Amino acid sequence: MWRNIASNALTLFIVVLVLLSGLLTMGRKMYNDPGPLAQSVCFKVERGATLSAVSQGLAQAGAISDARIFRIGANYSGQGDELKFGSYLIRPGASMVEIVSLVTTGGQSTCGQEVNYVIGVASAQVTLQKLDPATDRYVEVVKFAPGVDPVPVEYTEAAADADLRWRVTLAEGVTSWNVVEALKAADFLEGEIAEVPPEGTLAPESYDVVKGADRGELLAQMAARQTATLAELWANRAEGLPYATPQEALIMASIVEKETGIAAERRQVASVFLNRLAQGMKLQTDPTVIYGVTKGQGILGRGLRQSELRRETPWNTYVIDGLPATPIANPGRLSIEAALNPDTTPYIFFVADGTGGHAFAVTLEEHNINVARWRTIEASQGVPVEE
Repeated sequence: MWRNIASNALTLFIVVLVLLSGLLTMGRKMYNDPGPLAQSVCFKVERGATLSAVSQGLAQAGAISDARIFRIGANYSGQGDELKFGSYLIRPGASMVEIVSLVTTGGQSTCGQEVNYVIGVASAQVTLQKLDPATDRYVEVVKFAPGVDPVPVEYTEAAADADLRWRVTLAEGVTSWNVVEALKAADFLEGEIAEVPPEGTLAPESYDVVKGADRGELLAQMAARQTATLAELWANRAEGLPYATPQEALIMASIVEKETGIAAERRQVASVFLNRLAQGMKLQTDPTVIYGVTKGQGILGRGLRQSELRRETPWNTYVIDGLPATPIANPGRLSIEAALNPDTTPYIFFVADGTGGHAFAVTLEEHNINVARWRTIEASQGVPVEE
């Protein structure tokens, strides 16, 4: 009898082992296989949330098929206690193992709302935008100019969310004075700015920041990035350029930046100014004259007067020879590349062509024809002639 009991117990034990093995195999498969999600969702992990609450929330969102298996898998991998608060974009078919990695790795949230503070040439603008999981695109919630427009309630409410992401974006061609003034007006930043950084030394790029970030440290980051960019491109510059130092290349890049907003034209524009230098001509570029008038503090807002074109300043390239004393704006990477690797062209002249681009010419006769066309366009647009 005892032999029968032992045999039955052994059989039962084997059956239990087989069942447990099957359950483990099934659980492992569910944990690693693609999940049930058919459309992207934005899932938020609250600060201090438990693994149980997160797993239940994921199940309710349709991102996982079994909350218990999710918890077991997360704990087995040692990640159960490593949840990071934030908003996460979970894509269709994401497996449990992928979702666990997503919500425990942390870092910047991958969806939800963000503020992009864009510092432009003429003004600064705050845009609150939200990621649409269905299209994986940001849609604008509200936009306003700080210090000019009333602060929208949507922005005030969003700014109270610890999960809100913040970015500061510098437009190409913005001056250092404009950057400093805009950063002073940014209500999500802190700290004093001791002085305006030298012109041209700030990289026009997008910077991820946190609420309460120090303004001075952000400026230092912008300067470090521009220094690195200039050093990299200077090391790979074309041969035979007339620059004695990287600073001179930066000055030329700033002129190119202010002369054209079309990326495809920048190397051509750079070639024009280098051709003029090679022939002993003055650069004769209006943006340098404007900088001599404004010192980079705001925009001129009107055409140049003849008296201003004749007035000698360290930047007026109608009067001085060679390059102006300093950069006239903060040039972006493409303009620095253009100054250091320009096209090889015979062009000496260029003028606006009415399309946003420019008409280039080799001879003064060709240039005068292009200028006449541009004057006709200006007249048709009612642009006044300043004296």
